[in-house]
Amino acid sequence: MHLNFVLGKRGCGAGEVYRVTYHGAQRHGGDPRVRALTAPILPSSSLGRALVNLSTNHYGLPKEKTSENGRVARAKVLTIDTMNPTVKNAKYAVRGPIVARAAELERELNEGMKKPFDEVIKANIGDAHAMGQQPITFFRQALAICSYPELLNDSTFPEDAKSRAYRILQSCGGNSMGSYSASQGIDSVRQDVARYIERRDGGVPSDPDNIFLTTGACDGIMTMLKLLVCGEGPTRTGIMIPIPHYPMYSATLVELAAVQVNYYLNEEKCWSVDISELKRALDEARHYCNPRALCIVNPGNPTSQVETRQCIEDVIRFAAKERLFLMADEVYQDNVYGHGCRFHSFKTVLFEMGPEYSNTMELVSFHSTSKGYMGECGFRGGYMEVINMDDEVKAELTKLLSVRLCSPVPGQALVDLVFNPPQPGEPSYDNFIKERTAILSALEEKAKLTEQVLNTVPGISCNPVQGAMFCFPRITIPEKAMIEATEQGQQPDVFYCMKMLEEAGICVIPGSGFGQKEGTYHFRMTILPPIDKLQILLNKVKEFHQKFTQKYS
Repeated sequence: MHLNFVLGKRGCGAGEVYRVTYHGAQRHGGDPRVRALTAPILPSSSLGRALVNLSTNHYGLPKEKTSENGRVARAKVLTIDTMNPTVKNAKYAVRGPIVARAAELERELNEGMKKPFDEVIKANIGDAHAMGQQPITFFRQALAICSYPELLNDSTFPEDAKSRAYRILQSCGGNSMGSYSASQGIDSVRQDVARYIERRDGGVPSDPDNIFLTTGACDGIMTMLKLLVCGEGPTRTGIMIPIPHYPMYSATLVELAAVQVNYYLNEEKCWSVDISELKRALDEARHYCNPRALCIVNPGNPTSQVETRQCIEDVIRFAAKERLFLMADEVYQDNVYGHGCRFHSFKTVLFEMGPEYSNTMELVSFHSTSKGYMGECGFRGGYMEVINMDDEVKAELTKLLSVRLCSPVPGQALVDLVFNPPQPGEPSYDNFIKERTAILSALEEKAKLTEQVLNTVPGISCNPVQGAMFCFPRITIPEKAMIEATEQGQQPDVFYCMKMLEEAGICVIPGSGFGQKEGTYHFRMTILPPIDKLQILLNKVKEFHQKFTQKYS
């Protein structure tokens, strides 16, 4: 439909006004008709707004603007007002405004601007290599060979790295890592992942056909949520997620227009899952949506708890009784430090509970190469394993994954290396064990140090960092600070974290970005910096909190 705006001028001088007339040609029954629509008389300062409302609100067509020379310029088709509203509504605090301000401060420091600190310490994200952790030698050697196969002839590379790389390349189209793979992932890699799962779970069978290689764990989680979401109004799918939670979950649910069903972790019991709280959340949600899935993150992010075997069994019984699809986010399974803590996979417990559950309970578990001792975030390698999935749904899952062709093949290659590492007697084994042990031992030391230091600060309490890569301490914010935060249009913990950044150069994420019980305040901080820098970071947090409390008391 062609649009033509005719502007009729009335009056003159600074107080002149315009009448806006719209002419539109439409077809009805084959006969063109022209309609004229006259807007109310408006001040000249509102002229552009009137055109915006007429052209987008009524007809959804691009706005037009008049340039200084009087010519009509075509405006943007995609604007903040015409874009997908679910994208605007999604929030991801881990890379939100505080992180953006941290980047600005870094630029200002580099330009010579004076600050109360010499550097910005980014403790906002679990990016191990960015924090100084060195990559595992064996992984990089084999990946280098995969990228440049001529290195197969280089005597400086160990034979086990060569043999792994050769097997991967033989499974790639054209023997090149630059080719697409099958949408589900390279067959040989999925076979190695299945063998790893069997070793981890004490011999519980794993079928490579149930393994899907993904672009990190997030890709798999988002894909499964897409499969689950359906219905409208009170039948719209509800997804149960923990609070506090990793904000990828809530952002994805907003994008899918699904219903987020919050259940609160028990902070007084080291952030454990409470079955009575799951029941409360589920019963309330059934009044306004159709809860279909329960998400568990173990070990927890941001809360670092490691669930007991009994807790996992109770969760499985609850999900089975309430007919909930179970999603187990287990990307931190190698990161367990707490005294007496041990990682139990949901699949292991499910099969130990017997055929009543193992033959019927629908479960998907996720793992990644980004966490653990590997920390290879940039390769975006991961997998998911589906258990008891309907065959027709499984075919639809494969179709959905085929839309994006395949996950990055270098990431798939890394998945193979991580879950098929050097074995005893192979040339790289001793060095591999040495490097892995050193990384995990350092993380355990840093977890204990973080808890100890933060708990010496009046107004900060930190649960034991049992696993993962973060702490999530609770902070007391004085009333005067909360009033000032409200005046500035900020939540109190956002105000607190922004002050910490501006005054101490420490970038952490406010607890409100992960969810928290009303009236409580927290922040998430990674434990990944090298031990000497972590000590500096913790001392700065301690000093800042003391000054902040004194200022606003």
